[in-house]
Amino acid sequence: MGGALRWRLRRGMKELDVIFERYHRRHYAAATAAEREGFERLLGCEDPEIWSWLMAQSPVPPQFADVISALRRDA
Repeated sequence: MGGALRWRLRRGMKELDVIFERYHRRHYAAATAAEREGFERLLGCEDPEIWSWLMAQSPVPPQFADVISALRRDA
């Protein structure tokens, strides 16, 4: 795994660290290019937004729907 991506998995919220690292370890290598791109774009979002989407506290933007679903399944 690239060092830059590994660094981006580290978040301000420990809960997101765990969720992202678990997804990365279990699924990233086998993911399609589109799934990888979606995951990497999601890493550019703010932690409170991501957490809100994961916890279904706010609507998930369409461009992140697939990756949020995958993260929820793996959480």
